[in-house]
Amino acid sequence: MKNPNGKDCVRCHLDHNGENFSLIHWEPSQKQFDHRLTGYPLQGKHSGVACEKCHTPAHMIPEIRALLKRQNPAASFLGASTQCIACHEDYHKGQLGKKCEDCHNVNDWKDAKNFDHSKTRYPLTGLHIQVACEKCHKPDKPGGPVRFRDMKFANCSDCHLDPHHGAFKEKRCEDCHTTAGWKKTLPAFQFDHSKTKYPLLGEHIKVSCIACHASGNFEKPLKFANCTDCHKDIHNGQFANRPQKGECSECHKVEGWKPSLFGVKEHATSKYPLEGKHAKVECAKCHIPAGKETIYKVKFASCTDCHKDAHDGQFAGKPYLNRCEPCHTVADFHRTLFTIAKHKQTKFPLTGAHVAVSCAECHKVGAAGRKDKIIPFYFKDKTCTGCHADPHHGEFRDRQERRRPDGTKFGCEACHSTKSWVDVAGFDHSKTKFPLLGVHRSVACHDCHKALPGEKEIQFKETPLVCEACHADVHAKQFAKQQGKTDCSTCHNAERWKPSNFDHSRTKFPLEGGHKGVACDKCHSLIKVVDGKPVLFYKPTPLLCEACHGPEIKAKPSAKSAKL
Repeated sequence: MKNPNGKDCVRCHLDHNGENFSLIHWEPSQKQFDHRLTGYPLQGKHSGVACEKCHTPAHMIPEIRALLKRQNPAASFLGASTQCIACHEDYHKGQLGKKCEDCHNVNDWKDAKNFDHSKTRYPLTGLHIQVACEKCHKPDKPGGPVRFRDMKFANCSDCHLDPHHGAFKEKRCEDCHTTAGWKKTLPAFQFDHSKTKYPLLGEHIKVSCIACHASGNFEKPLKFANCTDCHKDIHNGQFANRPQKGECSECHKVEGWKPSLFGVKEHATSKYPLEGKHAKVECAKCHIPAGKETIYKVKFASCTDCHKDAHDGQFAGKPYLNRCEPCHTVADFHRTLFTIAKHKQTKFPLTGAHVAVSCAECHKVGAAGRKDKIIPFYFKDKTCTGCHADPHHGEFRDRQERRRPDGTKFGCEACHSTKSWVDVAGFDHSKTKFPLLGVHRSVACHDCHKALPGEKEIQFKETPLVCEACHADVHAKQFAKQQGKTDCSTCHNAERWKPSNFDHSRTKFPLEGGHKGVACDKCHSLIKVVDGKPVLFYKPTPLLCEACHGPEIKAKPSAKSAKL
């Protein structure tokens, strides 16, 4: 290695320090040596190679190795060649010279981006650019080197087979085709099929030539009078008896096999015209696609030939016999023909509010104790509780269990009717412990019968009978007796709150004479605030005359003196 500083060797190498002393002073260490100082910087994958992999006698320049006078040449770092083939085997066996860097780089051997095929005798164009190198460049024999030179390329047939099998011997491939794509023929040589007896239309334009001209011989005549000359009968002869003998063009066109030309209008000429919602059903829903096994002549005498019995045999008996049409039409399955008039012919005629109830409210999944997904239409239990929950939770079981003359139980109808749930005309309150009298007759049931705090169920039998259970004590317990309860009936009755029935003669101040016609609040005027509300207190009320009339009381003239 030449000293870049032009200094003497002793500036780096010391002498007379013993045989085992290292003459090279690595700065900062051998592994961290700056290889750029040698004129051959280590880049790419070379940067990770150990020193001893390259610095060996086998990789030395022969002239330098001959001049090296050492007992152990392997310990020297001198004379290493910078040519690739000094370390690496020539994979191309001399075909492409010794300058590997013309095609390859130190980052990746397989990445031959430096190679420019356009500078060869066969520039790559069109789809050839996308072809992998090994598709064309292969070994002459197994295990041998890949050939890169002296390859034949004058004719396409040097690499490609003739798909036309010699039908165009007088033409070259490039007369019709280009490297841009085999199927993209040159306009000047594009074959005009419209000038033949069979012009290509619709989807036929997209079909490759070889699909019809399988032999590659385009001069060989082909049959084309019928579709079946080229296509198999996918319907397996089901339409052979039709006037056109099953010719495809009767239902299909070259623009596309689907959709079929056989629509609702054509179906009307068959034994089963499509009406209502059937007209919107896709063909494949009835004629299930199965290739040659697809059936077009299907059964249609009964709805169940196509449809499952949605009612699970509930109408298998007379008079319906599992026929759908007595209740349904093709216009809409859900709009039933089973009217209220027909419902009257059943064992459960619709009356009152039941008339306005939609079918789905009663006939729904889970009703009548069914645990499957079938909607029930036959109910064994036709009592109210068969559909409705008992909101009274058995409070009136004794009334419900009573029987009519025909032996049937009254049930909920002991009090209610289908006319209105709220209308309980059937319930006689006079037979209870609390007959309704006076204004109580006009009070709504729910004003007295309410749910207890924290509960949802309304109580009926446990409803209190005393006034204060429903009414607030407007007197703030002035008249409370035992246990702090006030008996309103002492002064009032159910007919009306005012006037009071209070008997003043039983007090310390019986009303006599002119006092009898005086309004109560003329004497009882003491107002106190109780719980934030003003309350008229009747006790204590003064008994002395001057408390109301003042100290000077003028005598009222008698009738006798007035006449005088």
